Amino acid sequence: MTTVHLPPRLAEIVEAFQEAQGREKLELLLEFANAMPPLPEWLAQNRDQMDFVHECQTPVYVAAEMADGLQFYFDVPKESPTVRGYAGLLAEGLRGASPEEVLAVPGDFFVPMGLAEVVSHQRLNGMSAILAHMKRLALAYLPQRP
Repeated sequence: MTTVHLPPRLAEIVEAFQEAQGREKLELLLEFANAMPPLPEWLAQNRDQMDFVHECQTPVYVAAEMADGLQFYFDVPKESPTVRGYAGLLAEGLRGASPEEVLAVPGDFFVPMGLAEVVSHQRLNGMSAILAHMKRLALAYLPQRP
């Protein structure tokens, strides 16, 4: 799979992981976990507006809004840095994307990143689950067709 069909930000992230070796991949993932911004005020005070990603073993909450493209917001415990890193890289990689671009991201886009070298298959399933939930949220922002 190539990164040609990915939104530009996500393609850059995939390429950075492809260039990293061994534990550098895990360090990059942890950078995304640490860089995850706090929730905006409107969500921090109303977390019930966020959707729970049931498929993840770690409690993951996500919300989306349309503001210069889609913006995704995540609430993931700091005690789960791998999952938090996935959420962070997806939020950054898809920031500003159109709903159609989000829906077009292949469910296995992360395979070429080489994360299987440093995290378990079960953890990779978590990334698939988070992306699938983001796609469900993106559907709500598709233009209505007559």
